Amino acid sequence: MHLYPFITYIFVEIMLFHTNQGMVIILVLFCFFVSYTATTNTFTVNAITSGKYDVPTKDQSEKNLTNEVNIENEKKPKSMTGDKFLFDIIKQYDTNRNIKSYIVKLKPELTNIYKQVGFSSKSQNVAFIYPLFTQAAYKQGGFYDYYKKICGTDCLTVHISTEINGSYSSSISAAFVLKLLNYSQINDMEIDKDPGILKKYDKVIVLHNEYVTKKEFDAITHHPNVVYLFPNALYAQVKADYNNGTITLIRGHEYPSQSIANGFSWQYDNSKYEYDNKCVSWQFTKIPNGKMLNCYPSFKILTNQSLLYAIKN
Repeated sequence: MHLYPFITYIFVEIMLFHTNQGMVIILVLFCFFVSYTATTNTFTVNAITSGKYDVPTKDQSEKNLTNEVNIENEKKPKSMTGDKFLFDIIKQYDTNRNIKSYIVKLKPELTNIYKQVGFSSKSQNVAFIYPLFTQAAYKQGGFYDYYKKICGTDCLTVHISTEINGSYSSSISAAFVLKLLNYSQINDMEIDKDPGILKKYDKVIVLHNEYVTKKEFDAITHHPNVVYLFPNALYAQVKADYNNGTITLIRGHEYPSQSIANGFSWQYDNSKYEYDNKCVSWQFTKIPNGKMLNCYPSFKILTNQSLLYAIKN
């Protein structure tokens, strides 16, 4: 993702947790990160329970976020109102009546829709790729601080984690939806270590996997049936060092030269669509090894049954 302004309305994020009472899904305001480790998933509506997310201590970043919410709330599209969601959205307030999080639940009355757009049990044939490397690149003190000239090239090496600390940049809302609908989940690290893992699946769904290794790029682009669900995927090349648990930017995103955009010189790069996050005129276009969506669907995937159906079928 580039550094141009891209916020057109409230950024909200979804976090997935598991407790002894079942699955808890938290929709968190953008930039509030909570880790979860993906475990067993169920398709039972009764397994979805409520939960809370505690607001971090107030600091300057939270003040900036609050300003964003106040401003962007007025710009939120009508399609993002609660009755349009395919899920129940419950606001959570702090003691001062400020919204601190959202809880998301499956709607019992939409069980038949969930069956149409998802799987009754974990799919063995279709998987999505969670962008662990992209998640790492966007961390504070990482690639984007280098792009903003806050730090030097030392910021182009960042630690990676197997835990999911999701955000808008790592397409966490799509990961939530697909996981909930029983798509199988793999990640960048697994593919880089074993590119042949993709051969297990008839269809592979790429999220906002902006930063990938050459092995992963080759594995994805040589798979015969890929859904590129987010623009700006496969944009920059990184190298993984598993001994030190890091990735390092090698090429792309105007590095090491400003003349370099896509780090793989990929002819099907569709980054020009990444700032359309309303997805009013969304459509898939065909490329030799699959199809690409022409917008950034972090919000649309929460509200649009036709999009979910198109992803599956």
